Amino acid sequence: MEEIGGEIETAKKRCESVINTINHLPSSSSTPIIPSCLTTLLKLASSELSFLSSSLASPPHPPPPPLSVNIGHIESVLWILRRPSITAVSRVCKPLPIANSVHVDLVCTLGKAPVWIVVSDRNPNYIYWSENKGLKSRIETVLAAARSTTALKPASLILFFANGLPLPVYEKLKEQFGAKDFDFGSDSGFDFCEEGEWVNVVRTRSYKEALSVEIEIIDGCHDSLAFDEHVVVAEAEVAEVVSEKDDAFSSVLSSMRLKGEDFLVNFDTTALVALVSGIANGCAERLLEMDESVLEERFKGNTVFVIAQARSEVENSVLDRMRDVLSGKRGIVCESVVSEFNELVSMYAGHSEKQRAEQLLKRLIVVNDNPTERVMGLPTTRKLAMKNKIVFGTGDRWGAPTLTANMGFVRAVAQFAMSLSTIEHSPRALTGD
Repeated sequence: MEEIGGEIETAKKRCESVINTINHLPSSSSTPIIPSCLTTLLKLASSELSFLSSSLASPPHPPPPPLSVNIGHIESVLWILRRPSITAVSRVCKPLPIANSVHVDLVCTLGKAPVWIVVSDRNPNYIYWSENKGLKSRIETVLAAARSTTALKPASLILFFANGLPLPVYEKLKEQFGAKDFDFGSDSGFDFCEEGEWVNVVRTRSYKEALSVEIEIIDGCHDSLAFDEHVVVAEAEVAEVVSEKDDAFSSVLSSMRLKGEDFLVNFDTTALVALVSGIANGCAERLLEMDESVLEERFKGNTVFVIAQARSEVENSVLDRMRDVLSGKRGIVCESVVSEFNELVSMYAGHSEKQRAEQLLKRLIVVNDNPTERVMGLPTTRKLAMKNKIVFGTGDRWGAPTLTANMGFVRAVAQFAMSLSTIEHSPRALTGD
């Protein structure tokens, strides 16, 4: 009985460590983990801790069988979740909302491609390759679901065995499913947790025996897409943007790459407008000092929004955020965005904003509207408007995160459990400056 009590106490401490780690994970929209995913993990870990506490308080009689806990599975999911290669996490430890619903542990983007990840924390001695309820059957079920969906179809299925895999089973994975070895990257064995002004260094679980394999579902992916006449409408001018001012806008443009296809960012209309907006380029404080009647005459029904954006800009410069995001990246923009942006600039921009708009477009690659099938497979609704599916889907085609302030679209996509790479920025409007 004392041995079981010791196991329970150890498991409780593991639960508390997981809960502490989850609580210290960033949950803002600038991170790859949406808040609902963190909430799911927290509920699972808290439920396990509650179960263990109950078991310790009221030990069964006669002596219980060996303790069975789920905290190892949660630890393993959390370990993968924190790998630098994992982004755009949209689903954690839940069945997928598709016709042939299956349970996967992570729906996310790995590198440039959407993937499903299934995690096993089982003892390798109890992983069987049986036709009915074994590993083979599980994989076949997940692959069938992956191939039957359009919107949520992953490029590949990743299987992570936290405690390793028997060699015969590993060989069958390669022979029958074409599985290839996959590496999530090295693990230091330590975790860092901030508490106030202190940073605690905690030894974490070792995954030295872990084994990962990848089963490809879609042949090829974003890596093969090249800038050529079939996809590029206009090549960016390679000349440096010349500006007499050493201002934040020029700094953002000069930080961007002019060549290369490895690090792309897709601009939507909100991103282009925010970059050239007078609010983001020195007019915020002046707008806040104007009489309300003058602002109302100038901006009509948009006065409240303009004031809110000006206040936001004084507190947090959107160009500072843009510089962090775009430094070392190459910008792309699709035809429909350029058309919409040019129309807005012609109607609402002032002289300085028009000059910045011209400089910005010269810095970007204009590509054809060419959205992926999976994004176009989403239903068209008010929040999932066709024009937005084209823009975000084109970024998805290039494996490029879309820089956007359109969080309504991003949240709507997340409700369908689709992993879509996006980067949020604060909205800024054209002011006529």
